[in-house]
Amino acid sequence: MKQCSAEFLGTFWLVLGGCGSAVLAAAFPNVGIGLHGVSLAFGLTVLTMAYAIGRISGCHLNPAVSIGLWAGGRFPANKLVPYIIAQVLGAIAAGAVLYFIASGAAGFDVTKGFASNGFDAHSPGGYSMGAALVTEIVMTMFFLLVILGSTDKRAPAGFAPIAIGLALTLIHLISIPVTNTSVNPARSTGVAVFVGDWAIEQLWLFWVAPIIGAVLGAVAYRFIASETA
Repeated sequence: MKQCSAEFLGTFWLVLGGCGSAVLAAAFPNVGIGLHGVSLAFGLTVLTMAYAIGRISGCHLNPAVSIGLWAGGRFPANKLVPYIIAQVLGAIAAGAVLYFIASGAAGFDVTKGFASNGFDAHSPGGYSMGAALVTEIVMTMFFLLVILGSTDKRAPAGFAPIAIGLALTLIHLISIPVTNTSVNPARSTGVAVFVGDWAIEQLWLFWVAPIIGAVLGAVAYRFIASETA
């Protein structure tokens, strides 16, 4: 229960901090933080929570990460469902808080996206479904490589949160124009449920692609790590 509570709170922070920066601050008049600021915000949420709750739950904050860690032999299968439920609930709770805050401004229109992930007409850069699928798979694959490598017992101790946070920042810098960056099914779900319509219709890709990518990352890391064991 404590581990799942930590995952709920951590995922809440990720969605509120990352999506909140996109909804509330990205294009704020004169001092908008833009793509770079949103990318950094997502990285900072993971970095700060990794130090805060890493010792409690491992700080997954992401169903794809939990599945990838399981595939990498780092996480027991019997904890997968409770972790994923906690993560999705935390994301939706953060989406609700963000919706309440954002709707306090005149002219707020949730149909404009609300930091949802999408492809084709709903991709920030108009990228196709195929491009979105490949982007999410590859980005999540390398995210898992960084997570597994930086948390390996042979890696320098205490630096994993920094590497993981910077990796997520880099991922956003690359892929925000393509999909608005998911690599996290819970993050995608947490805002999509408030947009409805197209965001729900396209949500499948932001579950399937990150999970495939996470498993590929785990398989790749197990292969290269075994060569140097």
